[in-house]
Amino acid sequence: MLTLGFAVAALALLLSLPFWLPPAVVALRVHIFAMVNGDDAITIPGRLVGVEQFKRVYADPAADGRSRGAALSDLFWYWLAPGPEVHQEHLEQGQRYAEVSAATRRILHTSHATAAGLAARCTATVLAELDVRGARLVRLRDVLMPVWALFYYELVFGQRCPPAARRLVVDNADDVVTALKCCGLRHMRRRHRLTSFLEERVRAGAVAHELPRRLSTLEQALYLQGTFFNTAIVQMSEATAHLLMVIAQHEPVRARLVADPSDDRYLDRVIDETLRLYPLFGVAHRITSAEIVVDDRVTIPPGSVLCFNYPRYHRTGFEDAARFDPDRWRRLPVRTANHIPFGVPANRPCPAWHLAPATMRAVVREVLGRFDLSTSAAHTRSLPNRGPCLLWPLAAPAGRRQRAVLLGFVRLRDRVEDVWRSLVQLVLGTYMVLDARRLRLCTRYFESRPATGPGSSP
Repeated sequence: MLTLGFAVAALALLLSLPFWLPPAVVALRVHIFAMVNGDDAITIPGRLVGVEQFKRVYADPAADGRSRGAALSDLFWYWLAPGPEVHQEHLEQGQRYAEVSAATRRILHTSHATAAGLAARCTATVLAELDVRGARLVRLRDVLMPVWALFYYELVFGQRCPPAARRLVVDNADDVVTALKCCGLRHMRRRHRLTSFLEERVRAGAVAHELPRRLSTLEQALYLQGTFFNTAIVQMSEATAHLLMVIAQHEPVRARLVADPSDDRYLDRVIDETLRLYPLFGVAHRITSAEIVVDDRVTIPPGSVLCFNYPRYHRTGFEDAARFDPDRWRRLPVRTANHIPFGVPANRPCPAWHLAPATMRAVVREVLGRFDLSTSAAHTRSLPNRGPCLLWPLAAPAGRRQRAVLLGFVRLRDRVEDVWRSLVQLVLGTYMVLDARRLRLCTRYFESRPATGPGSSP
């Protein structure tokens, strides 16, 4: 009897794993980000700083440290190597950062119409390569990553991306994001191949824009790799995958977009709601260079590590916050809501904030102009499953029964994969945290370069 009871309990535990293990791993990941820095870490919103003070503290001039002095930086530098020391988001304030930031703005300086046209053409190129004659199950992030590789290559170099370069760029970006999700280890040889290619292009004068003169040729290549061929491609691939996932999940939204593809206002509301529920940043950290007076009870001392929790902030202060409702933005001004998908203007917002919506609209329209899409896969902010989705050609739509059977298969496979993937994330995540602490990439970099003042950049 005892053996039977144990077997039943074990079976119940096994069957329940898909429901509690994946969210537990995500929660643990956020907790680790906050706890890596020990007593210096302050999670916002949290006990000391509430939601109502989130933007003000984030925008405070003293919240200007980016890497120096935060143990968490060792982990991010580990994931973003090679070249995190010249990555725009990890440079300290100073002349070096100013030159790098100006170069990024030059490269991104193009009209919405031009950027949208380029995004549409790159999407059409990639979608034409898909062999979709009947139902086909794809991973949206995998489909979209080559689109953004083509887009940013042409933006940087002013010419179309050759197939060999596209493979290098996609392999690099995929390796970075896979490690970030703790779904796989780093493959530095794969990343170094792109570095060598970019260094050759820089030496040949192939970049269509002026690069930061303060950087060496190798550093210029690493700057391009980190800013455009890591971060830009990864974030835009994930943002567009999230957008297509919600469209695939919500038939009324999909039907409205297909019926009136030129309705920018509605599609922008869908984008805003997608980025509210699935923000690209989980936790963004800043290091205080001076004290920040929050109120008459709380003063944050210098050297504190502020961990801004985007998902928690984006789900506070909204009616029925967990529900996907793009029409909430008809009655709720974005500028007054707890909604900062591209950061805050006063503290290093995403430099592509003005281009992202226009290019995402173009990509979505190209996809919806060719395919019907549906999914029953789990949809979480971190998107470790890479966005499983069924595509059908518009000319050969699926019947209701076929669709139901295939969606049932997608749901079952995704739940099984979720359990295995969560275990992999626990093991590999633990290893990478320990390995990052052993290597101390950020800490050692700044130890070898004495500070010249608060927030200074070597």
